[in-house]
This record gives sequence, structure tokens and C-alpha cells, in this order.
Amino acid sequence: MAEKLPKIPLHVAFIMDGNGRWARARGLPRLKGHEAGADAVRRVMGYCRDWGIRYLTLYAFSTENWSRPALEVAGLMKLLMVFLRNNERELHEHRVRLRVIGRRADLPAAVVRQITRVEAATAGYDGGTLILALSYSGRSELAQAARRIAEEVAAGTLKPDSISEATVAAHLYAPDIPDPDLIVRTSGEFRLSNFLLWQAAYSELVVTPVLWPDFGADDFRAALEAYAERDRRFGGIGGGDALPEGRNT
Repeated sequence: MAEKLPKIPLHVAFIMDGNGRWARARGLPRLKGHEAGADAVRRVMGYCRDWGIRYLTLYAFSTENWSRPALEVAGLMKLLMVFLRNNERELHEHRVRLRVIGRRADLPAAVVRQITRVEAATAGYDGGTLILALSYSGRSELAQAARRIAEEVAAGTLKPDSISEATVAAHLYAPDIPDPDLIVRTSGEFRLSNFLLWQAAYSELVVTPVLWPDFGADDFRAALEAYAERDRRFGGIGGGDALPEGRNT
């Protein structure tokens, strides 16, 4: 059992960075780094169960990642298929539902079929939620939300003066998922890289120099300890009880 902390986030999101550097430091192909990164994902899923964290979001593949070499992209898509196949039993065992956010139409048809099947098979579970951000872009998500809102205004089903932050939040990829309380970025880079731009407005950020494949139990605990020490005021004086409009939690 994990030792208790003063507060535990409901939702933790990871910008999983450093797979390529991990492989390069060992004289290995980049794909070997991604394979090691997949092992880290499995570990982190277990840490979330141990600590009672209900939502885990992983920035697995951005829209910008399509510009990488074709062989690397193909390898990543194959690795995603293997990950879903090898970990589906664990999702069922722990009653964890899978959700995917992003432009799934960009993904290979076989990947979409696998995602759709696992999402459907786990849709009724209440033991936790694993959210994979695939072909994801925060700006693209906001642009899509704006288009959908504009369509509703044009159709006469939504009045322009009724549009609020809550309206925008309701048109995002997964409006039923609470915003991340904590976002952790590995490998020491201090940027969001187009990840959950709307949802991250009030997230606590932790950056660690540890490369993603090396991220372990002590690193996870250190991130939770840093979160537990934060005073989440949400723009107020203190206490963190009142949430701003449009924050999905």
C-alpha cells in the first residue's frame, strides 16, 4: 500500500518525454527507447492504482509527431497496437476504461479498429480511466470546439450571448473527464508542447529531469509530494475550494 499524503490528485497527466535520448545514450535505435517507454507506461498505470488516482492521461502521440521519419512513425503505431493487445487483460482485471482523445481519423485504420473495440469493451468500468492522447493537439482541439459551437449558432440552436467558458469545455474531446490536477513532464523540458491547453489552465506542473523510460516509483512519489505541498488557489486568496467557471471537475 502507498503511504498516505495530505492530498492526492484525482487526475494526473504525463508529457512522456525522453525516449529518444534514453535510446541514444545507450547506442540503441529510437524505437527501443519507445519500447522502454511503453514499459514505463505499464509501471505508471500500477502506481496510479496504488495511490488511488482515478484518471491518468498520457500524451502518447502529437499531431506534430507525424513529421518524424516514416519508419519511426510506423514503429510507434505498431507499438501502440501491441500495447493495447498486451494490456487489455489488465484493463479488464482492474475495471479500467480506455478513452482516446485526438484526431483519430489521422490514425491507421487497424489502430482505430483496435481502439474502438477496447473502448467499447471497457466503457462500463468504474475502476479508473486511462486516457491516451493520440494525434493530439491542444490548438486543434480548441479549433474543433469553436467550429462545433459556430455550427450550433448557425443552426439557431445556440445563442451567441449564451456562450461561456462552460460552453467551450462542453465541446472538447472528453468533456466528462475532469481537468488534470497535476501535469508531469519528464526529461527536464519546461513547456506544455500543445498539450491540454484549455484543461491545463489550473493544473499544477511538475518537471523532472528523469527520462520517461527511467521514471519509477520514487519519481512518481516525488511528483505527488510536490503536488501535496501546493496551495491551489485558482486565482483566489487561498484554500482552493472555489473553482473558476469552465473548469471541468
